[in-house]
Amino acid sequence: MSYDYNTQRKRMALPEYGRNVQKMVDHIKTIEDRDERNRAAKTIIQIMGNLNPQIRDIGDFRHKLWDHLALIANFDLDIDSPFPPPEASKFVEKPKQIPYQQGGIRYLHYGRIIQLMIDAASEMDEGEEKEYLTTLIVNQMKKSYITWNRSQVSDEVIIGDMKLLSGGRLKITEGVRILEVRELVPPVKKKPQQGKPHGKQQNKQFIRKKGQYRR
Repeated sequence: MSYDYNTQRKRMALPEYGRNVQKMVDHIKTIEDRDERNRAAKTIIQIMGNLNPQIRDIGDFRHKLWDHLALIANFDLDIDSPFPPPEASKFVEKPKQIPYQQGGIRYLHYGRIIQLMIDAASEMDEGEEKEYLTTLIVNQMKKSYITWNRSQVSDEVIIGDMKLLSGGRLKITEGVRILEVRELVPPVKKKPQQGKPHGKQQNKQFIRKKGQYRR
């Protein structure tokens, strides 16, 4: 007895349309009459649209269906398509590598954005705008430190790190208040416990019911 397993079958380009659609596309490749082949292709397009009604929400969904038909046929289907078929080479080329700058971050828990902000603030002229931006940076540094290290940190440590990263070009003006930990990272609210009461609350209810029975 021979068994037919999916692992032994031909790989489907678009599995969401199912094995039957794949078989129909493979069949129309064998039709010699061009007009009949075109009619069969239009019928398959209607079936594909019914199988994936969510595609109708996409602009020009019929163009999408004809592109899918070309993919299922492995770009080997000679028909009169109302749309130009997609280029097969675009589906095999490797994606371009995304440039990612590595290294150069002295303190990873602050991140590169903080370093860029420090560099930008260091180039600014002295004044209220620079002081305001410096205050925002030092508070964000404190929040990042607490978020990643899960521990308390003194303001002196944060200010020292900022001076080091800025090469001494940024400093906190006297009288500027750095936010407390509870202001930067709000405490997580505990979910109320559901179910039967426990401990003292349960004992109080038991005593109350016991007193009612004595009456």
